[in-house]
Amino acid sequence: MAQCVQSVQEFIQDSFVPLVAALCSEEAERLTRRNNLSFAELVRPFCRLTSEVHMRDPNNQLHIIKNLKIAVNNIITHPPQPGAIRKLLHDVVSVSQPAEGLVANVITAGDYDLNISDRSVKASVPWYSNWKETLMELNTSTFYSATTPWFESYRECFLQSMPASDHEFLNHYVACMLVVSSSEPDPVEQFLKLSQEQHRIQHSSEYSYPKWFIPNTLKYYVLLHDVSTGEEQRADSIYEEMKQRYGTQGCYLLKINSRVSNRGADEQIPDPWSQYLQKNTIQNQDSYEDYTVSNKNTDHLISDGLDSEIKDGLSNNFKTHPLQLDHPSGSLDSVDYMKASTSLQDSKKSNSGTPHGACLTLTDHDRIRQFIQEFTFRGLLPHIEKTIRQLNDQLISRKGLSRSLFSATKKWFSGSKVPEKSINELKNTSGLLYPPEAPELQIRKMADLCFLVQHYELAYSCYHTAKKDFLNDQAMLYAAGALEMAAVSAFLQPGAPRPYPAHYMETAIQTYRDICKNMVLAERCVLLSAEILKSQSKYSEAAALLIRLTSEDSDLRSALLLEQAAHCFINMKSPMVRKFAFHMILAGHRFSKAGQKKHALRCYCQAMQVYKGKGWSLAEDHINFTIGRQSFTLRQLDNAVSAFRHILINDSKQPPAQQGAFLREYLYVYKNATQLSPDGPLPQLPLPYINSSATRVFFGHDRRPAEGEKQAATHVSLDQEYDSESSQQWKELEEQVVSVINKGTIPSNFQPTQFCLNRYSDNSKFPLAVIEEPITVEVSFRNPLKVPLLLTDLSLLWKFQPKDFSAKHDGETKEQGTCDEDMVGTEAIAEFLINSEETKVARLKLFPHQTGELHILGVVYNLGSVQGAVSLDGIDPSIGLQTGKFVSNGLSVRGRQDLEIQGPRLNNTKEEKTSIKYGPDRRLDPIITEEMPLLEVFFINFPTGLLCGEIRKAYVEFVNVSKCPLTALKVVSKHPEFFTFGGNTAALTPLSPSASENCSAYKTVVTDPTSVRTALLSSASSADFGLGTGGSPEVIQVPLPDAVLLPGASVQLPMWLRGPDEEGVHEINFLFYYESIKKHSKMCHRVLRHTAVICTSRSLHIRATVCRSNALGDEEGRGDNMLLFVDVENINTSETGVKEFHIVQVSSNSKHWKLQKSVNISGDKDTKLASRERAKLCFKAVRCKNSEENYTFADIVFGNEQIISSASPCADFFFQSLSSEFKRTHVQSHTHASQRAVKQSFDETVRLIQKCSEVDLNIVVLWKAYVVEDSKQLILEGQHHVTLNTVGKEAFSFPQKQGFKKILGNSDWEDLEQELPETVLLKFFRPENTPVPARPTPEQLSNLIKTSLHYPESFNHSFHQKSLCLVPVTLLLSNCSQAVVDVMIDLRHKPTSSEALEIHGSFTWLGQTQYKLQLKGQEVYSLQLKACFVHTGVYNLGTPRVFAKLVDQVTLFETSQQNSMPALIIINNI
Repeated sequence: MAQCVQSVQEFIQDSFVPLVAALCSEEAERLTRRNNLSFAELVRPFCRLTSEVHMRDPNNQLHIIKNLKIAVNNIITHPPQPGAIRKLLHDVVSVSQPAEGLVANVITAGDYDLNISDRSVKASVPWYSNWKETLMELNTSTFYSATTPWFESYRECFLQSMPASDHEFLNHYVACMLVVSSSEPDPVEQFLKLSQEQHRIQHSSEYSYPKWFIPNTLKYYVLLHDVSTGEEQRADSIYEEMKQRYGTQGCYLLKINSRVSNRGADEQIPDPWSQYLQKNTIQNQDSYEDYTVSNKNTDHLISDGLDSEIKDGLSNNFKTHPLQLDHPSGSLDSVDYMKASTSLQDSKKSNSGTPHGACLTLTDHDRIRQFIQEFTFRGLLPHIEKTIRQLNDQLISRKGLSRSLFSATKKWFSGSKVPEKSINELKNTSGLLYPPEAPELQIRKMADLCFLVQHYELAYSCYHTAKKDFLNDQAMLYAAGALEMAAVSAFLQPGAPRPYPAHYMETAIQTYRDICKNMVLAERCVLLSAEILKSQSKYSEAAALLIRLTSEDSDLRSALLLEQAAHCFINMKSPMVRKFAFHMILAGHRFSKAGQKKHALRCYCQAMQVYKGKGWSLAEDHINFTIGRQSFTLRQLDNAVSAFRHILINDSKQPPAQQGAFLREYLYVYKNATQLSPDGPLPQLPLPYINSSATRVFFGHDRRPAEGEKQAATHVSLDQEYDSESSQQWKELEEQVVSVINKGTIPSNFQPTQFCLNRYSDNSKFPLAVIEEPITVEVSFRNPLKVPLLLTDLSLLWKFQPKDFSAKHDGETKEQGTCDEDMVGTEAIAEFLINSEETKVARLKLFPHQTGELHILGVVYNLGSVQGAVSLDGIDPSIGLQTGKFVSNGLSVRGRQDLEIQGPRLNNTKEEKTSIKYGPDRRLDPIITEEMPLLEVFFINFPTGLLCGEIRKAYVEFVNVSKCPLTALKVVSKHPEFFTFGGNTAALTPLSPSASENCSAYKTVVTDPTSVRTALLSSASSADFGLGTGGSPEVIQVPLPDAVLLPGASVQLPMWLRGPDEEGVHEINFLFYYESIKKHSKMCHRVLRHTAVICTSRSLHIRATVCRSNALGDEEGRGDNMLLFVDVENINTSETGVKEFHIVQVSSNSKHWKLQKSVNISGDKDTKLASRERAKLCFKAVRCKNSEENYTFADIVFGNEQIISSASPCADFFFQSLSSEFKRTHVQSHTHASQRAVKQSFDETVRLIQKCSEVDLNIVVLWKAYVVEDSKQLILEGQHHVTLNTVGKEAFSFPQKQGFKKILGNSDWEDLEQELPETVLLKFFRPENTPVPARPTPEQLSNLIKTSLHYPESFNHSFHQKSLCLVPVTLLLSNCSQAVVDVMIDLRHKPTSSEALEIHGSFTWLGQTQYKLQLKGQEVYSLQLKACFVHTGVYNLGTPRVFAKLVDQVTLFETSQQNSMPALIIINNI
């Protein structure tokens, strides 16, 4: 139980005090009324004696009485009605509340404080791990000192208002004061009248109430004298007469009202009456206006067991009982309650400021105190002492005992105890009544008198005797009363001679409750016994006792007892916190039923602290729901909103119908709360959840959809997922183009363009938005409930500060409002439905109309629920239906939620690593800049699938949709070889008619079909195609007419595409860069992104080799020519529907070499390749005459039309492949750049030697593919490039994976390719810094001299005539370098292998066997030799060994003979 202010002994002593009646004349009552007090109220504060009192017991032993208190009451002849008592008790509890302000502050920021009376204990209880520590903390906290004053007030009022009964005498009147005023004409006569009236009330049969202790009641005569108005001499004379008539111990002169009204008003006199009047007249009802009781609640207040003690009272001329109601009925309905409430409220208002004892001085206070002391010492206690002696004598004589009761009791208790019969064995004879003179009642009367004067030992003996008599007679009501008081007497005996007999109390309670059906007496037993048990630290027994008396007949009693039981659990040695909380919930429920809303709310809030955060969500929901409802009833709307908010924001496990009910309750309460302050700031709503970090911000217009063949640039949209790798690529592209624009440097204030900001993007800088372009904010909502939520009128909340960035002065900050639409337009979503447990995004737009700084603060919306959930809470969901897309239930509230985004954690410096710091996230704070041009790009006839190397023509449309012109349009891509806008010559050379007829992407010229396949020459400069200018090849200028695109203008440009060489799906990024004509301080440029997805399939694979020709002289007599072998294979799979490929033309382009003619002329002009077929082509290449910067293009045509390879688009793609090839080799050789720089000084002649084996020849193979698609034949065209760098080294059209292909061959490679999984081995390597050799390699030296043998193919000789056959042979030696070379020819070489001998036979060179020559640069030398044969056969003349060395070097190197074909000669015999 909660701690009380009094000790248990004081509480019990004050609960049972001698009762004294007061009977006043009208004049005497008038005198006391001058102080706004009745006579009984006047003396009440002075009724406790300040000194000890002595009296003698029947054995003449001195007995000391300490701290005695008496009770003086006006005589009331009508017993109190049960309904009135219930109302009084209800009011007593209702007005006694915890200290002001605590309950209102129970719920603070989502946390709960445990508020018990005037203490606030915060106990956050981690559930199991720290349970022990929590208990220790509670044990040492102020928790135990918490008091419950409402319970003490209830208990005191309950004990005082108990009606007197016949089975006990504790609340019977012992004496009666007769009070008369000295100002009456004949006071003595008035005393006589009052005495007769008292006699009539006590002994007449018409009055059954009040009850009197003994027939011979002590009468004490009091003469009341008003000092301020009365004559003191008259009063003294009357008092003298009284002393003679009644004796000095039977009367008293009390002088009051000494204070004169004209004395100083500032004199402060204490008011000891207020505390007593508050308890009994219920004048101080702070919360009475909140008190309402329904008929349902009063139904529980009707049968308390009081009715058995009530008899009809007759009306008389005495004032009615203060508990008397205006109507005779014992029941109480809400209408009368409201009337009573109103009248009490009126009386409160009229009396709250009324002073008590205004005419009394401190001397008068002392006189009243002295009067009570005299009355007790001289009148009351002697009377009680005499009565005890008389009763004792009567009992001894009646029992026939010679000794006093003391000795008799020793006999009774010294022997063996008679076992008491159990309550179940006793007959139900509670209706048995003893006559007043019955000896059993005399024992009880004596026991009660002894108890009242604190003679507990004698009282216990008498109670014990009476108990046995009553049990023998089976008078159960009397027996229960004797058991009850015997137990209390045993407890109160000084020195504790015997333990407290708790079983006496249990038997008494059971008897009262089950047999006598008197819950009032049972309740008194429980209140006394529980207090005694608690004082002995028997909290468990006390709690069980309190809980046992809870029942349905009285909610208020049950609530108070359950609350005390809860306090017992928390006060145990090992506190039972969960039991405390559970019983506080039960108490709160009963308080609620009893109409005690404030106490109910307090109980639930205290219990909530224990249940909170333990995962018991259903219990939390119930408690929060009840707290919300009680708070709403008490008009504590903020607390109600907060409680309902807790239900909704926790992950509720409630069924959908219950969640719907909670939601509607919340909306209803919230609506009432907002109506109180309609002009206040918008409050925060708990639903739906917003994932702030998932908020995305998009700047710009939405992407246009594709229109037929017209496809808009993909750009950026909110539908695309964020890809950090892709984002980095776009950033690099933008940096690349900005670097080119700014002459190779990136400006310090460069800020990469970010169209869409999210949690992964870099949000450390303020994003830039353009005026008049929408800003879209995507907010991620999550509905945690199982019922749908309907948000209406959903829009963004923002703050705007206008700034003119050109004028450099700031404006004032503007909050959102209706007048600000001219600054920032806001788009609202009319209805936004979020289904149960759904995560859904809303895209909200703002339209800035001025430049400045915009801050997006959050979202504002109306929260409502959707019609269809079951109505559980009495609110009709059909009220106020709205017709719309979704049917709302009419309850919606307006509120806001803020978007608060935490930036990324900082982890750069040591300080940041050791502490937790977060950087800024500014995605919601864009800067609105001045007007900028806005480009839209459309692609027309843009393919999605191509063959590798296929050329396709498409068109690009550029549209300026803004109001200002754009310029400096460029496009940058990582794959510039994929597309071209055409070179500078494209506009000058119109397409030929035949090309347009065949829809060819190339520029073609009809050739003469009779012409031999010789090369058709043309030339072009790389500068015409954007190369050689020193710029980045990835950044391509878009050839806009006049270089400007005016507002609203559009232009279409042709764009040629070439399928990438590698098969598969390719994502090719285009970044279009453009600027405004007017330069801005904030935004310098804009970009537009496009990602093209191209799926390429296999077409042709080309291998080419170049080797030196054996023929030393060409038609022009120059000795520099080569043979080019081209191997073309159709590796296309038949899935794509390609029937066959035609090689229509092979072109070369080089600064030094050109194709001269085709060597293998076959019958058909076209070279056709079906699937998996391979063709070999051979061409003769010669050195160009001019060595200028221009490239020479040589076309060898296999069909009827020549494709001019030096024009767009053929040359464009050639030059782009050249630059990408250059870039690739440049990256590979980059590691050696430092060594090369150091070795600048090595000999130029060595470089010349190295050049001997290098060749700079590029081949373009142009083809057509015939495709059958939808029973139509299409002709596709394309080109492949092969770059030849080294003599004798094979080159490929597609370089990747060629190492494997070279080893395995094509078919084997494809088989392997299908088997290999898509895994890449991770290789770790360190680039070797190998120094560049200062000397040429043997391989390079072997190419210094080119040799050629000239001889007849067959030679006829008559071996019969001459046995030796001599054949003249010419050996041509050609110096391929520019340096002077020493050459040595050795003819003594014999073939070493026997195989060569068998095949070719042996011969001999005649003449000089070794020659030493010196050849100048590019010199051709002819050496005449003779070969000698001895018989016919086929001979290989290629046996001479040729050695060469530079003039200044020593070592000879043999020239390579690998490129020379076998020099076979046939010797015939004639």
